Amino acid sequence: MAAFLVAEARYYPHLNDMLLAGAKAAIAAAGHTHEVVTVPGALELPGAIAIANESGQYAGFVALGIVIRGETFHFEIVAQESARALMDLTLEGLAIGNGILTVENEQQAIVRADPAQGDKGGDAARAAIALFDLAGRFAA
Repeated sequence: MAAFLVAEARYYPHLNDMLLAGAKAAIAAAGHTHEVVTVPGALELPGAIAIANESGQYAGFVALGIVIRGETFHFEIVAQESARALMDLTLEGLAIGNGILTVENEQQAIVRADPAQGDKGGDAARAAIALFDLAGRFAA
């Protein structure tokens, strides 16, 4: 049993609840435990994970958030920079599942976040667990 940290950008609470439910269910189904921390937005997720990693308490991390396209270039910055920073941390050896949805509208977010439909929160948790398992395989 390993402990995973679910870091969520809770900008859209009603949508995040679905992502979080999927992630929690996937972690529990794999026999692991989890804690949840909340940050204001997707850009803060990589920082939160980097800070939490320093504690040595977690086997892996799940980043959850939703970025909905607006009328400005901000969408592209948030989507690209949060993904890039999470990838940088992954390449440093952290087991991270990226569950940051980048969508055009709320309806797309619902379809992807809902555990009964897209279950992207669960997918992100399963990705983190897969990377954790892979690290264990190569450490042995």
